[in-house]
Amino acid sequence: MGRGAAGGARRSRRGSTAAGGTRRARNRNAGGSPAGAKAEPPGPSVIDLGAQSGRWAAFQERHRLSCEEAARLLLDAYEYRGLVKHTGGCHCGAVRFEVWASADLHVFNCNCSICTKKQNRHFIVPASRFKLLKGADNLTTYTFNTHSAQHTFCKTCGVQSFYTPRSNPDGYGIAPHCLDDGTVQTIITEDINGKEWEKAVREHKTIRDMSKP
Repeated sequence: MGRGAAGGARRSRRGSTAAGGTRRARNRNAGGSPAGAKAEPPGPSVIDLGAQSGRWAAFQERHRLSCEEAARLLLDAYEYRGLVKHTGGCHCGAVRFEVWASADLHVFNCNCSICTKKQNRHFIVPASRFKLLKGADNLTTYTFNTHSAQHTFCKTCGVQSFYTPRSNPDGYGIAPHCLDDGTVQTIITEDINGKEWEKAVREHKTIRDMSKP
C-alpha cells in the first residue's frame, strides 16, 4: 500500500475475526565443538527449574502438553501481553495463518491505484507476530512500480489475506475481513492518501513503527 497521513478515523464494532515464523537451521558437530566455536545454549532438558519443577510437571500433566508446547504457551502469554491470537486465511482454505495483534484493530484504507482496485484495507504487524500455518506453495506474488510491496495471494481462489506493504517491508499487512470470527472487538479505519505516497508516509507519525516488535 502507499500509506500516509490520513483523513478521519471511523470506528466500527465487530464480534468476530481471528488471526500469527522463524526459520532456523543449526548444524551440530557430533564430535565436539572446534576451538573458538560459540557454545550452544542449554536445551530445555538441562534447564534447572528449581522449586518450580513440581508445578511445571503438574502443569504439563494437567493440560497434557509436551515440554515444548508448555514452554510456547507460557512464552506467548508473556511476550504477547495485551494481544490476542487471530487466525485467518483465504476463501478456499489453502492459505491459513495466525497473527498476534490487539483485539481493537487500527486499519488503513489506502487510495493508491492497487489498493483502490482490490479494496486493500489492512492492519500492520511485525513479522515476528505473524505465522503462515499452511499454503506457502499455494501463494503467488504481484509487484509493480518500485516492486517494494509484495502483493501475495492464493493461486486457487485469488484472495489476498495478507501481504508485505511498501511502507513496512519488515512486517505484514493483514486483511481484517479475512480473519476468523470471534477475536476482534472494534475496528478503527484511517484513510491514507496513497496517491501521494511519499508525502503521506513521511508525515505519518506512527505507521513506520507499527512493524517494530
